[in-house]
Amino acid sequence: MASFASGKHALAISDRSGLAFPWREMVTEWNGAFVHFSEYEPKQPQLRTRPHGADPQSLPKVRPARTAFPTPTILPNNPFTTTVSTTVTVTQPNHNFSTGDAIRFRQVNGAVGGVPITTLELETTLNGALTSTATSLTLTDASAFPTSGYIYVQTKPTAGSTTETIFSQSEVIKYTGKSTNTLTGLTRGSSSPLYGLTPQATTATAHNDADKVFGSYSITIIEVSEPYPGQPSTVTVSNQYTFSLVSAATSATTAGGFPSFAGPVGDRP
Repeated sequence: MASFASGKHALAISDRSGLAFPWREMVTEWNGAFVHFSEYEPKQPQLRTRPHGADPQSLPKVRPARTAFPTPTILPNNPFTTTVSTTVTVTQPNHNFSTGDAIRFRQVNGAVGGVPITTLELETTLNGALTSTATSLTLTDASAFPTSGYIYVQTKPTAGSTTETIFSQSEVIKYTGKSTNTLTGLTRGSSSPLYGLTPQATTATAHNDADKVFGSYSITIIEVSEPYPGQPSTVTVSNQYTFSLVSAATSATTAGGFPSFAGPVGDRP
């Protein structure tokens, strides 16, 4: 077996300077150069690369993106204002609605200018069963419903039914005419406009006698110009909108209580 001398008296020539140094004071650099310790140069940090795997491309427990359905928004205290006319003004700051949107009012807490809560909420029931292809339907009382617009027929819960089943069997219906309590010109499985958009359509389905029906009003927004804070220019804002009643209010007042809600015609899970 080969052995090496200890180099106690030996000299070595530096690969860097070419000078002679005691052999025992020599070191080997990362590149193999045999140099004196005073000449030693460490490896440049940028050469100390570390291996990296591919960047992760996905996350655990991923779910597809979901577009949330519109939901009712709360109105301020006493949001409804009437005059002795068919026009009702609704105050709702930053509502983001658009002219032509179909709005349903819910949980109104008081009559306004002689207009009862039932007229503002437009709630009634079907007077007779409705097939999935019918182009007209009869309501128990359609006297306050507009001559055209959108309604929501809510399926009556039955034994063993779930919330999901009730929603899937409920339907938004567009109508273009009204004769006493009969709505005509139906477009089945519709979707009422909101925020200037058309949400996902419902499905035409059969409905039972006495299923609940909710109506809606087509609105017209009121735009005003206000000074832009800290700037000489103005900005257009809308904190109010109007809708029309079938029969005129009997007095000019502001009421409706709190809380009341405004939102889409239909309910979605």
